Amino acid sequence: MIRLAAIIAEFGADFFAQFRHRLSFDQVQALSAIEHCRSPASPMMQVQCSDCMHHHLVPHSCGHRLCPHCQHHESQEWLERQMQRLVPADYFLLTFTLPAELRGLAAAHADVVFDSLMRCAWETVLRFSRNDRQLQGTPGAIAVLHTHSRRLDFHPHVHLVVPAAAIDAGRRRWRCKRRGKNGTYLFNAKALAKVFRAKMLAAIEAAGIALPIRYPKEWVAHCKSVGSGEKALIYLGRYLYRGVIREEDILACENGRVTFGYRNAQTGKLERRSLPAADFLWLIVQHVVPKGFRRARNYGFLHANCKRLIALLHLLLQFDPHRFAPPRKERPAMLCPCCGAVMAIVRTRIRSTSPPVIATTPVVAAAL
Repeated sequence: MIRLAAIIAEFGADFFAQFRHRLSFDQVQALSAIEHCRSPASPMMQVQCSDCMHHHLVPHSCGHRLCPHCQHHESQEWLERQMQRLVPADYFLLTFTLPAELRGLAAAHADVVFDSLMRCAWETVLRFSRNDRQLQGTPGAIAVLHTHSRRLDFHPHVHLVVPAAAIDAGRRRWRCKRRGKNGTYLFNAKALAKVFRAKMLAAIEAAGIALPIRYPKEWVAHCKSVGSGEKALIYLGRYLYRGVIREEDILACENGRVTFGYRNAQTGKLERRSLPAADFLWLIVQHVVPKGFRRARNYGFLHANCKRLIALLHLLLQFDPHRFAPPRKERPAMLCPCCGAVMAIVRTRIRSTSPPVIATTPVVAAAL
């Protein structure tokens, strides 16, 4: 398997020479973190055997959300929390996409545009739910921002997992959409896109960002039934914390080019994409979101502050969300190389004495 860190180490100098004037500090830090993840250059933790007292140092993981090796445990914990919020209703996966003409604004003003993208998508769903004759209340939604297509191109869009239900706080009522002959219908996708477009353009102008001269009159939104919701949550959780590419999908790195595989969203067929290594690294780092930005958010009655309300709904509706919980994967224990007993962590964040593998400091200075 070809490691992403090895590609950074081999082609990092070429990449920075070509793209350093386009890089942000967060993007430079991301590449450095991934390259040094679990390497002798990373901080160390001391582990000690509970039986024979043997101890040694183990390198820390970088913990960066773009790293393909890190945050699997965080992804599992997020999925478990969302599963506990499932309610007895038909679920829908709504997708709101930023058109290609505005993606340059998203790259230049990521914090503002990404936040507006998620907020406007939720406000659109909220408006439709309150105006719906069957719902007439506040819905719930689990929103996740994605910035890439399967080809790894910059393609900002937000997914919302929404139950076809709402709470009328004034009348203390719980309402669900009724199923028809063809299943449950939530909202019209074209109408969603029209309202989302108006809200998004207003938000960008309110932030003082100049809109391009030309942008499409019709935007894209999708509204797809996803059953009881757990499969949609598993799909979103899969891409939330693991980075934008799995190292298993990197098929080749030779003659200065990197080839990776992906599944075409339209045809469902496996395809390949090959490009120079420096361009491949740019595909990766362009998906670094601003530090502290929350890519996953809960809205409405699925907000984290509504735990008591969710528990009350489960009790009154006699619904047990635990039956949807995926099997938990426990972290593997570290075993002593001498006696095979379990080793415990006794110290963390010990500064490494090994020099960095690449000259990160001059690169950062140049990028800044």
